[in-house]
Amino acid sequence: MKVRIILAEDHTIMREGLRTLLEKQQNFEVVAEAGDGRTAVRLTQELLPDVVVMDVNMPDLNGIEATRQIITDNPGIKVIALSMYSDKQFIVEMLQAGASGYVLKDAAFEEILHAINCVVKGQTYLSPSITTFVLKDYLQQSSKVDYTAFSILTDREREVLQLIAEGKTTKEIASILHVSTKTIETHRQQIMKKLNSHSIAELTKYAIREGITSV
Repeated sequence: MKVRIILAEDHTIMREGLRTLLEKQQNFEVVAEAGDGRTAVRLTQELLPDVVVMDVNMPDLNGIEATRQIITDNPGIKVIALSMYSDKQFIVEMLQAGASGYVLKDAAFEEILHAINCVVKGQTYLSPSITTFVLKDYLQQSSKVDYTAFSILTDREREVLQLIAEGKTTKEIASILHVSTKTIETHRQQIMKKLNSHSIAELTKYAIREGITSV
């Protein structure tokens, strides 16, 4: 039986190139592609693939939040993060969101194949260049509290923050999240209070700095 894969990557050329290479493998089948995180979550819910290859920086809903939603709904699905970033916050947050693997974009294609084969066997795969760092970081963090957007804000507040930072209006955000504009206003006020921010510009800078969006 073939391993069914969804590719979630907002750069079309890279997504199509990866699909072409994966479909040359007899035991792999790319069942869908997504150009943003929210579409990736929807397609995963509909198609129930074995593996989702997820870009960390995705528009509309970033890869960390998309992974968290996918794993919450379907714990058996394996997510492999694909990223150009080897920064601590991206690696740790993706793993905490439930990702089974983290591969850097400058890796050879064979490494991606190896990562997919590892996670479908129930193993975890990390690019060799970040493995030592991750193990060391987990040991060091055992007695620390890290105040990041992923610990300060709720899941929904981070969703709202990303959409605000990407220029969506209150009405547009309410429509995307299927809630009232009053609810979005309340979320925005709570976000500003928690982050001690006083303008949309400050929120946008914070969202970019924390990796919630790459705008």
